[in-house]
Amino acid sequence: MIETTHVGSLPRPAELTPLLLARDAGKPYDVDAFDQRVQDAVTAAVREQVAAGVSIVSDGELGKVGYSTYIIERLTGFGGHSERKPALDLAPLPELRRKLAAIMGEQEFTRAACIGPVTLRTLEPLHDDIRRFRTALDAEGQGARAFLNSASPGLITAFQPNSFYPSHEAYLADLVTAMRPEYEAIAAAGFELQLDCPDLAMSRHTGYQDQDETTFLRTIAANVEALNAATANIPADRMRMHICWGNYEGPHDHDVPLEAIIDIVLRARPATILFEGANPRHEHEWTVWRDAGLPDDKILAPGLIDTCSNYVEHPALIAQRLERFVAIVGADRVIASTDCGFGTFAGYGKIDPAVTWKKLRALREGADLANARAGGHGA
Repeated sequence: MIETTHVGSLPRPAELTPLLLARDAGKPYDVDAFDQRVQDAVTAAVREQVAAGVSIVSDGELGKVGYSTYIIERLTGFGGHSERKPALDLAPLPELRRKLAAIMGEQEFTRAACIGPVTLRTLEPLHDDIRRFRTALDAEGQGARAFLNSASPGLITAFQPNSFYPSHEAYLADLVTAMRPEYEAIAAAGFELQLDCPDLAMSRHTGYQDQDETTFLRTIAANVEALNAATANIPADRMRMHICWGNYEGPHDHDVPLEAIIDIVLRARPATILFEGANPRHEHEWTVWRDAGLPDDKILAPGLIDTCSNYVEHPALIAQRLERFVAIVGADRVIASTDCGFGTFAGYGKIDPAVTWKKLRALREGADLANARAGGHGA
């Protein structure tokens, strides 16, 4: 059977979002009530994933305010508020930026900068994530595959700009040391580790937009080296990485082409690569994967449904998209996935929660159809 998964984040219950934002802002909140709300949400999310036929599940990142900014509560060296330039494709479109902000419901989560030495402060929030996820899996009687997300060193540099270190490489070096315990704790808990790496693509037109392409490629090559160093003690087949060009409904006409970054992406240690395959600016790039000369140990997890639209993709379309990648590496080296997360930040996202589960059920149906056409020889 061809496995199905998703990128990680799922819609947060409306009653949980204010608690996440209060904690992120350093405001008082009821610790016990927060823990119970998150536990209830994670348990429900695991139940819904299983019901939708997802075979590699996550905790939905429901205890985090966002996939990239949560690290400021776990690491030292971050503070203040860094203003972010609009993405290059949105910069000349102020009216669209206003519409997107209204539709997506963007919240005021902390956008810190690196202002001092980065060191590990605490792993307690991670151990809470692990405990709640394990409790939810046990409640479902699930011994199935499961993963937890973590920010890659490069992602942190893209979202928390450097205002302290003498160089990007010096910043990365301390992030390797600071983040390694989180990565290894996830693996030690028996979960697959997902490294989130939009810095390798999206940051070309967002966080690293002031760099020329040569400098950008040098930057992301250093980011991959840092990722590899931080995960050196974790088997490659216990890791997955996600690259994307941004989970928002903009023009995306400044996106870096996959062919410009593919060689650097393939240097990263994680065996499974999750990437956008349904995004209309990147769906055509399946041919880049076909022509890349993929190592035998790489597993492709293309996004076959998008997370910017409430359209529910037809299973036949999902199967057609999936079969392109099956033809490249075989059904046993393909996992059906999503383009991005369904809830990248608390209170941010346009997908109705009920539609999330419809989309994931369609993903399972499409994978089953592709598997049947392949003669049932999937993983």
